Amino acid sequence: MSDAAPAHPAGRPVEGSGDGVSIGLAGPADVGELQWLLESNAPSHGGTLTGEFPREKVERWVASGMPVVVARDVSGIAGVLFSAERSDASPVVAAMLHAWPGHSLAYVYGPVCIAARARGRRLPERLYAELRRLLPGREALLFIRRDNLASLRAHARLGMHQVAAFEHDGTSYVVLSDGAKAS
Repeated sequence: MSDAAPAHPAGRPVEGSGDGVSIGLAGPADVGELQWLLESNAPSHGGTLTGEFPREKVERWVASGMPVVVARDVSGIAGVLFSAERSDASPVVAAMLHAWPGHSLAYVYGPVCIAARARGRRLPERLYAELRRLLPGREALLFIRRDNLASLRAHARLGMHQVAAFEHDGTSYVVLSDGAKAS
């Protein structure tokens, strides 16, 4: 990978951050770097993300028309937050939606992945703020493995709350939402 961040017209500095991080949208030229970041954090490499991330999958997400928000620093992509329509459901996402379908305009939030070098810089908050700006008034739905306490804490800081739980392929997950609390 290059030491310099790729030029990207959608990138913009985060107001008041002063740390050289810009937030913008990913494009087709970012697919390789995004795939590398996701695969570095996939289960096959000891990471906590759910699933594997072949290039074709990442290309499909970037081309989907839903926002793929990235944080860039001088070393390149420092973090990413994907979003998808509910109709683009993989088996684990379908299981989540069965447990909690959300409101009519809900979308699937994630995965979110932060490069090891950029952790502790509040990037999930910045990525999520941009996603909310791009998808105003829509409910975000996501799942997290029940044993991924760091991610559960990070998403609680974003104001997300547990609305359901489910099991898929022998793994326990919780469903989080930024919408109305479950009754």
